[in-house]
Amino acid sequence: MANPWTGEVALTLNGERQVLKLTLGALAELEAQLETGTLVGLVERFEAREFSTRDVLALVVAGLRGGGWRGQAGDLIDADIEGGPLEAARVAAQLLARAFALPDEAGA
Repeated sequence: MANPWTGEVALTLNGERQVLKLTLGALAELEAQLETGTLVGLVERFEAREFSTRDVLALVVAGLRGGGWRGQAGDLIDADIEGGPLEAARVAAQLLARAFALPDEAGA
């Protein structure tokens, strides 16, 4: 089970439940991959609902890697994400919210 108090979010990928988490290392990898600015810019795009599919994919990959997955973004091209792109976007937004929330807001 994903623990929201530690920033974890669950996603079912190819029929297997995965736990995603934006660790410091995963955040560093994510920031290095961003083509448009910083993590703050990424958060702002999600808050304004102006994020791209590239943003969602980068966050999902970073979260999976932070949760122990050793794959690459290309491994998700044919992956079956339960709930589809909308669920992937929801998980990406939750990852950001949980990674940057104050302790009393983490479960929200």
